[in-house]
Amino acid sequence: MLWQPSLPERYLNATEAELGAAIEARRKELGSKLLILGHHYQQDDVIRHADLIGDSLKLSQLAAAEAPKRGARFIVFCGVHFMAETADILTTDDVEVILPDLSAGCSMADMAAYDDTVDAWDAIHAAIKGRRQRVIPITYVNSTAAIKAFVGEHGGACCTSSNARRVFEWAMQGGDTPLESGESVKILFLPDQHLGRNTAKSHGYVTEVDAAARGVAAQCALWNPKLENGGLTAAQIRDAGVLLWAGHCSVHKLFRPEHVDAARREGRTVLVHPECAQEVVDIADLAGSTEFIIDTIERAAPGSSWAVGTEVHLVNRVARRAAGRGVHVRILSDCQCLCTTMYRIDQAHLAWCLDQLAAGKVVNRIGVHPEAKRLARLALDRMLRLAPARAGAAGGRSAVAGMTVD
Repeated sequence: MLWQPSLPERYLNATEAELGAAIEARRKELGSKLLILGHHYQQDDVIRHADLIGDSLKLSQLAAAEAPKRGARFIVFCGVHFMAETADILTTDDVEVILPDLSAGCSMADMAAYDDTVDAWDAIHAAIKGRRQRVIPITYVNSTAAIKAFVGEHGGACCTSSNARRVFEWAMQGGDTPLESGESVKILFLPDQHLGRNTAKSHGYVTEVDAAARGVAAQCALWNPKLENGGLTAAQIRDAGVLLWAGHCSVHKLFRPEHVDAARREGRTVLVHPECAQEVVDIADLAGSTEFIIDTIERAAPGSSWAVGTEVHLVNRVARRAAGRGVHVRILSDCQCLCTTMYRIDQAHLAWCLDQLAAGKVVNRIGVHPEAKRLARLALDRMLRLAPARAGAAGGRSAVAGMTVD
């Protein structure tokens, strides 16, 4: 996590109404030079200022398309650090990306460090030396630019929660280079073990969870970067079809099977994100990406009742819209399932960075090194080839058709 200096007192002492008015005034002053992006998990008093609303990669794609049309020079990303990095990777060099609060990081992304990944790569290849096994890395888009670059350099691809299955299929077939006779693939999936495990299961791999219940050998293994050789023996590394990095989302890990059971007793349909643990996804009625969750509730029949397992700000926003159609939605767990790092972006920080822009000063610019950007783009481009475009809703001040990919 980067350090964010304290704001001047005038921002801290201002009311939310005063900050909102100041932000709107600066928006008008900066005009088309400014594009504000708001992630779905953002709090309402910030997201109301966004030009485009969506998930991380979708927003970056939309920004890359919209910035040249509008002549935008500055993108203010109301999200977290890896999202701003992705926006910098996908936009042209004349666009500067700004994160209102540098301390808005992502614990999941931070769980996969570049040096640890290099060490894991070397250890895995040492364990399979002499075998016709090809290791193909896949990284969830919720990862740092450094990890995306590593994956791109080593023939792998990014994925999102909605196209992880297609990226797995691509990897299982050898990625961009077809498998030779007698050659097999081992997937290294970073940094979210749960999305990786749920996707592996959908492809027929026996996960550690299922192996324990069925008394059979697991085809997935958890790589813990804090332990030597990931905490695995050489035989376990060789035998695993999928190596799952020991990372997770701090929000989605809070949902448990007992929450699903309680919702069922209330007669609710359970809809969860695939970043939830396999034990939750297995017994939920439906699981899918953020856009899948939004679309499902928007299409839900009046009178239906739902329990949704994802971040609380998104659930509350979806619930308010659904209530007008007689659809009843609540969050799956009564605990505060909040993305605390996203919550660091507030109106005070947004007003501050816009004031600085209006004064001719760019603060909190997020820039990716050109070589890392080139390699990361390889991983993203491989993913995008596997994700056909379809019409997607982008809320906020303007609606733009885009890819529904997160």
